[in-house]
Amino acid sequence: MIIRRLQPILEDRLARSSVVVLTGPRQAGKTTLALTVGEAMGALYLDLESDRDRARLLEPELYLETYLNRTLILDEIHRMPQLFPLLRSLVDRARRQGRRNGLYLLLGSVSPEVSRQAGESLAGRASYLELAPFDSLEVGSEALETLWLRGGFPESYLAPDEEASFRWRQDFLRAYVEREIPLLGGRLPVETVRRLLTMLAHLQGELLNLSRLAGSLGLDGRTVGRYLDLLADLYLLRRLPPLEANVGKRLIRSPKVYLRDSGLVHALLGLRTLDDLLGHPVVGASWEGFVVENLLRVLPEGGEAYFYRTRAGAEVDLVLRLGSGEMWMIEIKRSLTPKPRPGFRTALGDLKPSRAFVVYPGDEVIPVGEGVEATPLPLLMTRLWDGS
Repeated sequence: MIIRRLQPILEDRLARSSVVVLTGPRQAGKTTLALTVGEAMGALYLDLESDRDRARLLEPELYLETYLNRTLILDEIHRMPQLFPLLRSLVDRARRQGRRNGLYLLLGSVSPEVSRQAGESLAGRASYLELAPFDSLEVGSEALETLWLRGGFPESYLAPDEEASFRWRQDFLRAYVEREIPLLGGRLPVETVRRLLTMLAHLQGELLNLSRLAGSLGLDGRTVGRYLDLLADLYLLRRLPPLEANVGKRLIRSPKVYLRDSGLVHALLGLRTLDDLLGHPVVGASWEGFVVENLLRVLPEGGEAYFYRTRAGAEVDLVLRLGSGEMWMIEIKRSLTPKPRPGFRTALGDLKPSRAFVVYPGDEVIPVGEGVEATPLPLLMTRLWDGS
């Protein structure tokens, strides 16, 4: 059993808030975490994709008001959006009776739908958390390469061997392409969506050129843009925006795109083993995306993430603006001799960050220039998570 970093935070939120909304991709471990936390609270669990549990809610108000004295976990809440106004009424009723915390834990795997419904109906009553797949701090630094190859989805990471992990990821992608995307209104043929995902895997970490991507698929840009939105809503895609900085230089203004789980990138490209990955042209981009995603999972609340690139060649893979006002510049290299690129040094002069790092796959901190440290990923994650 891998302890999730989010567990104590979830327990604290339930102790303080009437409603906690826990979102994240399917199969990331939301249900397991909710049941672990809920067991100690004597919570009741309902899966709204289960016909039996949905049948209990044929008269939802009568059923739910019976359990106002007990924490209720509602899984895949977006399947019954009509519950949100009722939950608001029940929360207010419980508050009048003196109970103000731990009423409902709502789980959902579609970000905007859950957030919109909860925001409209539960404003001022709900707290929000996102559970991502496993990250480096959760599995330990000794398992870093396994996590990179297999990705962080628990079934993939914990599979008995590489082939079983690879098959699980193939099945996971197939389920999203054939079921989840159509449920959100996707109308493109399954094979076209699969081609789009495979192209995004090849374009990992590159600037988004929507017209070029659409042309390669024989589609219009608006359609492809809508599907990118769907993939982002399902927690599969990240669009990293460019930093808007007043530095007197011409800046790149297109976002960079990443498939968020490295294991899915490798499955789409047919990379089963670490040897397959290390010999493939995507290796550097895959490592970059893996580092970006892990660091953003521990970004303190209120922090913002960007990349920086000028048309003259100054470049930073990741710029973090922390809530404290600090700016961190981060270059990402898949090399044991992590020398910063000239473009990174130029960007140091442009942006004048509080701290600068090169993340590399080594296991010790190495000075690589004035004010720049080459740092292992787990250590930099710990610094962000601990605020050090």
